[in-house]
Amino acid sequence: MRVGIIDADLLYRPRQRFPNLACMKISGFYKREGHRTELIQDYKEIRRYDRLFLFKVFTDTYVPNEILQLENLTYGGTGFYYDKAPPLPEEMEHGMPDYELYQDYIQGKMQPGKSKAAYKFYTDYSIGFLTRGCFRQCEFCVNKNSKRSVPASPLEEFMDSSRKKLCFLDDNFLACREWERLLDSVLETGKRFQFRQGLNLRIMQESQMKKLFSGKLDDTVLFAFDDIRDRDVIERKLDLLNRAVPVHKRIKFYVLCGFDRAGLWKPDFWGQDIRDTLERARILMRYKCLAYIMRYEKCWQSPYRGMYITISRWCNQPAQYAKKSLREFAAEQGENSAACRYVQEFEKKHPELSEYLDMKYEEEASHGAVYGY
Repeated sequence: MRVGIIDADLLYRPRQRFPNLACMKISGFYKREGHRTELIQDYKEIRRYDRLFLFKVFTDTYVPNEILQLENLTYGGTGFYYDKAPPLPEEMEHGMPDYELYQDYIQGKMQPGKSKAAYKFYTDYSIGFLTRGCFRQCEFCVNKNSKRSVPASPLEEFMDSSRKKLCFLDDNFLACREWERLLDSVLETGKRFQFRQGLNLRIMQESQMKKLFSGKLDDTVLFAFDDIRDRDVIERKLDLLNRAVPVHKRIKFYVLCGFDRAGLWKPDFWGQDIRDTLERARILMRYKCLAYIMRYEKCWQSPYRGMYITISRWCNQPAQYAKKSLREFAAEQGENSAACRYVQEFEKKHPELSEYLDMKYEEEASHGAVYGY
């Protein structure tokens, strides 16, 4: 049987740079059953297959309706079902992912002499969940119906020994009671690793910090700062982290914006939300941490949609964020650029927030920096 696997996010988003784990697990299962699997790189190819599987992570990824109507197609993922996405069958969920699924795609994308770094998650990493679930039940999260973090898959279930790094997609790893046993299994491999979804700094204890940073942390260490009301605990934990371990890795925080916890999104919400977003960025600057803006879908309906775009473009490019103020970044795009216009229009309506447009990483960090490049 010929099995076609469709990563819908890959087809819709030209800059997609992360493999779909469900697609790799399904491919791995069917290969073990003796069938031939292939990654479909164009919807025009679908007629060649006996069985089709399509998955997507993002809700705004477009899939043609005629594709979804195919009788031999099974589709799934948070992009369709969000917090109600059904799990894979056990025989698929707990099998080795097919890390060769994207091989032809990557070979077609890589050009001689060009860096391979953009495709590192396809080529260098074993990917999986050590735990699943979270106790926080945040309304904006696909885990809002979960009540706790529990062990999911043992490391050996998805670790390919030929791959030099590990990437974990856990929702709230340190909230799992068995975190230490699971982390020990990671440290014993001697491989570099990262928690791609971020770790919950708010609940971290000194012992967890020391254990985590004793390993070969890969690239940037990720946390989250989703609510300005967490300011005090975030600052306390960063101070504790500074005392507990000599940190030499970059620290980055996911910064959620555009989410109204009251569920109202009234006109006065948007200016305050942008103020809170920039204030969180300033706090992180003072600890020499990077901010990575995560825009909730309602941002696209905001009267300041362009401002959210400009802030994320500034913050999410470390070279820009570390050297320029938001105003300087916008001005560099050109006097008549959309970015420049968005900043100017926002400042006219909110002159009291002008100071945020001029804050700079190096100046804020001089107040008492902790972590850096």
